[in-house]
Amino acid sequence: MHQFRFPLLFAILLLAAAPVRAAKPNIVFFLIDDLGWADLGCYGSKFHRTPELDALAARGMRFTNAYSSCPVCSPTRASILTGKYPARLGITDWIGAGQQKRDVVTPRNVEELPLEEVTLAEALKEDGYATGYLGKWHLGGDDGHQPDKQGFDFTFGVNRAGQPGSYFFPYSRGKKSAASVPDFDEGKKGDYLTEELTAVAERYIGEHKDGPFLLYFAHYAVHTPIEAKPSDIADYAARREELGIPKEAAARQEGEGTSRLTQNNPAYAGMVDSVDKSVGRVVKALKDAGIADNTIIIFTSDNGGLSTLGGKRSIGPTSCVPLRAGKGWLYEGGIRVPLIVDWPGVTKAGSTNGVPVTSTDFYPTLLAMAGLDPRPAQHLDGLS
Repeated sequence: MHQFRFPLLFAILLLAAAPVRAAKPNIVFFLIDDLGWADLGCYGSKFHRTPELDALAARGMRFTNAYSSCPVCSPTRASILTGKYPARLGITDWIGAGQQKRDVVTPRNVEELPLEEVTLAEALKEDGYATGYLGKWHLGGDDGHQPDKQGFDFTFGVNRAGQPGSYFFPYSRGKKSAASVPDFDEGKKGDYLTEELTAVAERYIGEHKDGPFLLYFAHYAVHTPIEAKPSDIADYAARREELGIPKEAAARQEGEGTSRLTQNNPAYAGMVDSVDKSVGRVVKALKDAGIADNTIIIFTSDNGGLSTLGGKRSIGPTSCVPLRAGKGWLYEGGIRVPLIVDWPGVTKAGSTNGVPVTSTDFYPTLLAMAGLDPRPAQHLDGLS
């Protein structure tokens, strides 16, 4: 069906301000966990404040029909790094989910990203790129299947689970487990994971400003546990009152589940706010290092927002309205995601693109952006 797909790079260049430059660009790839399509101000949220991301969209290109390759995390993450659809990789559910038994029994899931795959990081590294990975991985739990075995020469804060034990130091639930976030040997009460990972990103940029580099920044936020800084929760509780938003969220039945229809959760809003501030700090670090004009920034999510929960569980922390349902569902709310691309000197400032693109397209597109030859045997399902 490739003849019906629209290449991501062509979509970017269609509204470009200038031709592609020859210098190898640095690449900062933000992958946010469970961020919904409607969670940002520039995508219509009236409750969440995202000035840094709104500014990024104003400088670059905002996609309105970007799709994750799966409504849950691990398959999408694998697709981005390999350029292949989840079914081709055998990763069709989040790793650790087991074999789901619902009306239709799901396939047995591969439990790690196969080492024989040549990842995007490996391809860029072969061409002289430094490669750094921060945050959530969820593509294999043991030391033989962590990002350092998939082309990343620097990693930090990568645990063996799909979420942190806590967003507050020491980032665990009082005991060491797969959800504990490693590498933070020092810290103090109140230190917040999103902020501390951003500090590592700032140092990485400063140390690699001579480039070229790939910084793959996979935030744990805004995945559960829904924990924001107390000051942010109080701020958004006051904002909710100022805006006249009811404390009780509207909801509707979705099959055997329930969907939240109102964005009004102060803790979740605080988490979105922390991601926004992180992007702003990274942009400032690039400017301070004098490399902002030669750095591509891509910002997206691994699946839709957590708005719809099944059974007797309460509704999720965000709303994907006007889209239907959310994370875990194949309706639009589960697979349509925010995507902002800022390629200085190439993307037209403030442009909006409705071309459908998906997770597998990042690999070949980024190779083309870096001036590298495609690897069609690897990114079989992606287009540039």
